Parts: sequence; C-alpha cells; structure tokens
Amino acid sequence: MTNLQYHAVGRRKEAVARVFLRAGNGSFLVNDRPFDEYFPNDVLKMVIRQPLQLTETAEKFDMVAVVDGGGSAGQAGAIRHGIARALCLFNVELRGTLKKAGLLTRDSRMKERKKYGQRGARARFQFSKR
Repeated sequence: MTNLQYHAVGRRKEAVARVFLRAGNGSFLVNDRPFDEYFPNDVLKMVIRQPLQLTETAEKFDMVAVVDGGGSAGQAGAIRHGIARALCLFNVELRGTLKKAGLLTRDSRMKERKKYGQRGARARFQFSKR
C-alpha cells in the first residue's frame, strides 16, 4: 500500500461521521481522542470494529473519524457505515462481503416526530370519560 487515504461519510440516526482510513497498524482516533476513551461501552466498540474484522483488515489501517450529532449508539453506527464505505474504495472485491452483512446499507430508522394533540409520537393524553 502506498501513502493513500480513503475517505467516506457514514450516517445513522442524527449522527454523521467522516471516516479516514490510512495504511497503518490499527490505531483508532475519534474526534482527536483515543477510540477506547471516546467509546467506553464494549458493545459499541464491537459495532465499530465489525467491518474491519469481517474483511480481516483490522491491523492494516489507522482510522481517524470526525463524528457529529446524535448519541453514542448513533455515532458508533455512523462510524461503522463510514468504515464499510471506505473499505469499498480501498478494494472493490470487499463490497460483496460487506453488502451481505448489511454494512453498506444506511440504517434509515429515525425518531418519529411528536404529533400535535398528543403527548408523544404515539402516546396520547389520558382520556377521561367523566
């Protein structure tokens, strides 16, 4: 590998992540902080590493992610989506593996909006007959 850098954008819920993959030894930075410090939750770490482990490229790349918006779960999903898309730029043959695992599809599930005359998206105000 040469001194190339692969860049992709990942999205999930309200979070947007810009992911940069460079040839390296597997170090992760998220918003200029170490990966383990930014995501203390083990499940979220596993979610983020999923595309790299699936394609067996975990030790080949250094990752830098700039993520904005949403909560920690949404940000982890956005980073995962960005990594998967960047890996496709690195090697087109990985696309089939990532597509089969569903990592290239943007998860479009969003929070449903609150409706007028109601307490929430689906919840109604308490009804009193008398």
